[in-house]
Amino acid sequence: MPTLLLADHDNATLKDSTNKALTAATQIGGEVHILVAGQNAKPAAEAAAKLQGVTKVLLADDDSYAHDLAEPLAALIVSLAPAYDVLIAAATTRSKNVMPRVAALLDVMQVSEITKVIAPDTYERPIYAGNAIQTVKSKDAKKVITVRTSTFGAAGEGGSAAVEDVKTAENPGLSTFVGEDMAKSDRPELTSAKIIVSGGRAMQSRENFAKYIEPLADKLGAGVGASRAAVDAGYAPNDWQVGQTGKVVAPELYIAIGISGAIQHLAGMKDSKVIVAINKDEDAPIFQVADYGLVADLYQAVPELTEALGK
Repeated sequence: MPTLLLADHDNATLKDSTNKALTAATQIGGEVHILVAGQNAKPAAEAAAKLQGVTKVLLADDDSYAHDLAEPLAALIVSLAPAYDVLIAAATTRSKNVMPRVAALLDVMQVSEITKVIAPDTYERPIYAGNAIQTVKSKDAKKVITVRTSTFGAAGEGGSAAVEDVKTAENPGLSTFVGEDMAKSDRPELTSAKIIVSGGRAMQSRENFAKYIEPLADKLGAGVGASRAAVDAGYAPNDWQVGQTGKVVAPELYIAIGISGAIQHLAGMKDSKVIVAINKDEDAPIFQVADYGLVADLYQAVPELTEALGK
């Protein structure tokens, strides 16, 4: 039987995490169907139909799926599950909320954040903050999987799958949408940014993030990240956090400024193609994973770097 991939989207467009999760889904083997659940989400479904390797797109268009509530989404996936061996999604905030509920309703064990497909029933995933890799073989008839997208390339376009409307599932009514406060930025999202500039606790204040980190990021067209220590101290918002308890990223260039390199932070960025570290402590753990390291006072080095890029 085929694999069902839950798409991440904003109703108008697909998110890059879907393209990367599709690569993992195709490696598992068999046909891959994509489920687009949302409100007025036909544009996203049409975009999914163009992806290479997709044989069918299922569109569930209903107001109950407008705000990504876990309960109605899980009920929808479970209603479609009899036709699939594998239910898969990118390990995003949305899917981390939905897929464990799907696994519980199906009474199977979820395999979380796989980084490699060895066989249709065997996968690799990181454990102990990425310090060890576990090989998992699932014997469940229905496999529920999330994908760490930083380790998979994005699937390209070239497909022409059919888009099929599916019946909405009964809403369990266990939660209701109250409101949302969306942060808007012209900078790229962390999970899809090719360049990321991150600051740590050494930044000392939110004002210093705005004065030193953000101008450098803007010069490079980069996303802005932060360590957990910086977020906990209130220097940066939660959605900037990179690490085991934040976002896992793998950009082409990661610039770590004033970040010591705690294990939980390294777990979120060590797959970056090139890592540059600026820290005045020459013994900071971040230098052990950095491709280029600069032992310097960030308050002097970062403005000089930003100015040099402007020339």
